[in-house]
Amino acid sequence: MFIDSSILACSTCANAFKHAGQDAAGWSIAVMLMVIVPLALGVFWSMLKIARRESAGLDPKYCDDYVAPPVASASNQ
Repeated sequence: MFIDSSILACSTCANAFKHAGQDAAGWSIAVMLMVIVPLALGVFWSMLKIARRESAGLDPKYCDDYVAPPVASASNQ
């Protein structure tokens, strides 16, 4: 599986891929992208799924209205 390294990184990193005949920098960036992007998408998808399930199954009679705490006036002190 050979992927063109120019599509995986910016021009700054892509120029350093073939430094001294090694391609370690290119593969490290590719592996990081292949691990981090799906992981981040999985976390986002899971949170979205949990939020949708919560809103679909939430019974309105158990919702509490927000009541602001009373503000202490100067005469009460």
